[in-house]
Amino acid sequence: MGRRYRRGPVRPERPEHRINRHIRFPQIRVIDPEGTVLGPMTPEEGRAVAREHGMDLVEVAPEARPPVCRVMDYGKFKYERSKQQTKTKQPELKTVQLRPKTDDHDLSTKLSRARRFLERGDKVRLVMRMRGRERGYPERWVRMLREHFSEHLADIAEIAGRPAQQGRAISMLVEPS
Repeated sequence: MGRRYRRGPVRPERPEHRINRHIRFPQIRVIDPEGTVLGPMTPEEGRAVAREHGMDLVEVAPEARPPVCRVMDYGKFKYERSKQQTKTKQPELKTVQLRPKTDDHDLSTKLSRARRFLERGDKVRLVMRMRGRERGYPERWVRMLREHFSEHLADIAEIAGRPAQQGRAISMLVEPS
């Protein structure tokens, strides 16, 4: 007979901020929409102030004693916060690997992928991997990297790091212009 696993009640996710009726402290400190501190009051009085302004009462500092609540438009607050979080995305370093024997169609596919990364704002490192006798002609592969870069990516990007040999690979750093 197989084992039975008990599943407890599923807890709902805790919201980031308590708003309106979810604020359940005996005393709260209220700040109006202009930023003026109205002082300590009960949550009912705070909700009444928020209703006067046609806004929500939002808990902004729950660890303070008494907790600090602000009268604001919560939907607008969440929207602006999400915009700020998407704006602060740092560019990543993406790597596109090539080989000297990579066929033209495959090469154009890899360079179009690099173009997509650059258009998104990421930096791209083009890496040419060499094996065997290919390692004897690094200047040929450097020239090949530069030529393909100037053909496909020069309109949206610029070379940030010159092509340099690193062991069995030649790499070139490209960043959006």
